[in-house]
Amino acid sequence: MLGMNTTPVTILTGFLGAGKTTLLNRILTENHGLRIAVIENEFGEVGVDHELVINAEEELFEMNNGCICCTVRGDLIRILGNLMKRKDQFDHILIETTGLADPGPVVQTFFADAEMKERLHVNGVVTLVDAKHILAHLDDSDEAHEQIAFADVLILNKCDLVGEDDLTHLEGRIRGINALAKIIRSTNADVPIPAILEIGGFNLDRAMEIDPQFLEPEYPFEWGGIFPVDRKEGTLHTTIAPDPTMGIAMFAVSGADAFAAATEKAVRAFSDDPKHVGPSGTLVADGALAELEIKSGPQTYALKFGDTSHVAVFTEHHPDEFALRFVTEGGTLTALVEKNFKPDHEHDSLITSVGIVHEGECDGRRLNEWLSGIVREQGADIFRMKGVFALKGQPDRIIFQGVHMLIDAANGGPWLNRKRQNTLVFIGRYLDRDSLREGFLSCLA
Repeated sequence: MLGMNTTPVTILTGFLGAGKTTLLNRILTENHGLRIAVIENEFGEVGVDHELVINAEEELFEMNNGCICCTVRGDLIRILGNLMKRKDQFDHILIETTGLADPGPVVQTFFADAEMKERLHVNGVVTLVDAKHILAHLDDSDEAHEQIAFADVLILNKCDLVGEDDLTHLEGRIRGINALAKIIRSTNADVPIPAILEIGGFNLDRAMEIDPQFLEPEYPFEWGGIFPVDRKEGTLHTTIAPDPTMGIAMFAVSGADAFAAATEKAVRAFSDDPKHVGPSGTLVADGALAELEIKSGPQTYALKFGDTSHVAVFTEHHPDEFALRFVTEGGTLTALVEKNFKPDHEHDSLITSVGIVHEGECDGRRLNEWLSGIVREQGADIFRMKGVFALKGQPDRIIFQGVHMLIDAANGGPWLNRKRQNTLVFIGRYLDRDSLREGFLSCLA
């Protein structure tokens, strides 16, 4: 049973362009009487989603340095921990994931992290499905499948763009992936708020049926171990370089029995910006994430252990891939305990994001012609476009959103004390960064 004092968390997910922001705006403006803290996550170089969410009294937090199911899990835990210190100021937490997130690792955070489990409970996973475009992604996107599979509620959105026969076929395809979730048809994400905020709990048993390893978290590193150390200093040796960099975190622990606590500490470390350590540089057991710059051929790094008898080490890739050895004057160190973490969640390497931020004003006609041309020529490969523009002669912000061949613009209200600048994000395949940036610059007034 859920604890009487736990706070409900709703996870809002869905593939790129399904309508998550539209639904979020509805939730924040409906008269439901709840105080909601919102956490947003973007897959993109430039944060823009906070500009698309209309003004509301709810708390809004944004993470845009990675996918919430991968590198920013530590950030999510930190934000949730800070929210719990102000629990009396809100009734519900809503997490909107990026369109490329696998919701499984997000949900399992609330089962695997002891503190989160005691203070929060998952109300449910709500997945928006783009009725117009989802079939184009189901055959080549693991994320689209996973978002549907883990849903408690599936909102089949944009039904006004699809005929009844196609909707029936689509629902059958979805039922083949998730036979238990409730399906709600909608246009413009217009759904009853209780259907989202009063689900009653994430179905753990069903999640375990879908993924028997559900409670085994995915991590931003592949290996971890605890070594006994008999010196304050040592050297790290590597002889192979399959990758030019290697993320590594090293910190003092009390002994081999501290492995579980060390793993969670490493999760937080890997969510931070790394410090760069070049060949012959020094790696300190201070808990910070370091990025080793590795060149082919034998090389060493100095190790500083400090006053400790044991160190925990977590590496982005398996040590064998780099022939890593930890050595002191007493010889090569052997791990007392070690574990392989094999994350199987990888984004399509062809899917990238391009972000553009530029001050100044755009010429409305040139901007419209440029965006229309992109849609005609590249629409099939551009999953999502979104942005905020400052147009010459227009006192208000212009909100722009696009999905494949469909684009839309709306008045975003006055700029007020905001800086008049243009922010634009593309997410898709085969994106040409230089071409997109040059095209945008040609639109400036």
